[in-house]
Amino acid sequence: MLKEIVLQEEPDEEVVQTKLQLEREKLAGYQNKLKEAGLPVMVIFEGWGAAGKGSVIGKVIKNIDPRFFKVTSMEVAPTKEEKRYPFMHRYMKVIPEAGKFAFFDTFWMKEVVTGVRNRSFDEKAYRKRIESINGTERSLHDNGYLIVKFFFEIDKKEQKKRLKALEEDKNAKWRVSASDVDENKNYEEYEKIYDRFLEDTNQPATPWYIIDAKKKKWALLQVLTYLNQAIDIALKNRAVASQILQNPYPLVSMPKLSDVTLDDKCITEEEYEVKLKALQKELGELHNKLYRKKIPVIIAYEGWDAAGKGGNIKRIAGALDPRGYEVIPIASPEPHEKARHFLWRFWNHIPKDGHIAIFDRTWYGRVMVERLEGFCSENDWQRAYHEINEFEKELTDWGAVVIKFWVQIDNKTQLERFTERQNTPEKQWKITDEDWRNREKWDQYEDAVNEMLQKTSTAFAPWRILESNDKKYARIKALEIVIDEIKKATKEKDRG
Repeated sequence: MLKEIVLQEEPDEEVVQTKLQLEREKLAGYQNKLKEAGLPVMVIFEGWGAAGKGSVIGKVIKNIDPRFFKVTSMEVAPTKEEKRYPFMHRYMKVIPEAGKFAFFDTFWMKEVVTGVRNRSFDEKAYRKRIESINGTERSLHDNGYLIVKFFFEIDKKEQKKRLKALEEDKNAKWRVSASDVDENKNYEEYEKIYDRFLEDTNQPATPWYIIDAKKKKWALLQVLTYLNQAIDIALKNRAVASQILQNPYPLVSMPKLSDVTLDDKCITEEEYEVKLKALQKELGELHNKLYRKKIPVIIAYEGWDAAGKGGNIKRIAGALDPRGYEVIPIASPEPHEKARHFLWRFWNHIPKDGHIAIFDRTWYGRVMVERLEGFCSENDWQRAYHEINEFEKELTDWGAVVIKFWVQIDNKTQLERFTERQNTPEKQWKITDEDWRNREKWDQYEDAVNEMLQKTSTAFAPWRILESNDKKYARIKALEIVIDEIKKATKEKDRG
């Protein structure tokens, strides 16, 4: 791609200066339009060391109200703490809100290129990172993000000249890293790695723009021109629905909720107490093993209102070391959460390796409550099945154990529990008008849940149904499943 690309011919300086002024004014004029349209813009700058990325970023942001942008310089190598999370974690955390710009001085490209150069991961790991990047860029684009990617191109001779000039300046020599020196010394090898990455991540919706960076003003004009063109097209296409992708992942067959038997799923009080004590002890011991082997666990709870999710979570959490787990109650998204990709708030709660995160309601709200209450478009929730499967694949490929519970009760049992809550003063806080409204839509929710179970019960993250007309039965079953899955994971870790 780098060798084949035909770069624009540079105009004379007077033309460059005139066009620069026009493009600056155009970018300044887009700010309110972006805010009104709720269009988040990610501008990614990559390229050779000393190619002038920082200088151009500084000039681009002069045309933008500082309240509407943020510049982030990503460290090439993740910190020790960041390495305890999935590859995509530190990048998803910094995506912008709707109507704002985020400028990145290097992003995921540099980490991958450095990994290839240092041989810190193999071909399989490289392909996985490319798959993650392409999938994430596509998902961000489909959820309304504009991603504009620039690669600053200079030749070996020009890079060497710039590095030398920086090294001779006592106030600027700190900007020359060992990586920059190695890059120039092994320019041809790096060029092959860069070229492959550019080819592998050059997608129709998120293409790369190769910038001729020999002259600063010319480089700035190219960036402003491409950026303005991309914003103009994105604003015009805001109403265009994104394609619904076919599921590529193996699925586990799930029964319809109406076919799930509940009445015979019960346990005596005596049996419950004996099993609970034994299972909680075993889970507590396994938690120590998880921490030692650095295996992350994500337990996701969905289910009917009053199905017993809270009590179920309490029995699992009660067996764990409080320093090594967190329960995350998920409510309606806050304004700053609604202004980002719907998975953003969940990425922020992913546990680091060796820890457990228990979600009381999850990302599946997208295909249930948001779907049925009209909080997102049909295209949004239709796409979400694939986006959620991708998200969970990312987590399991990282090494996480993902356990998903649907807590099932019948309509009659829910009514009995609602009535009890309403008539018991100390339990009235548990029942709301919204619960009663949702109950009126039982059939609609059941249809949505059945579709969710069918489309997102993957081989790597299958759904488990907890029959909870008898809450104690459901608690024991949940503990047994969690223990079984953790045991499998620790054995696989030993083999791997």
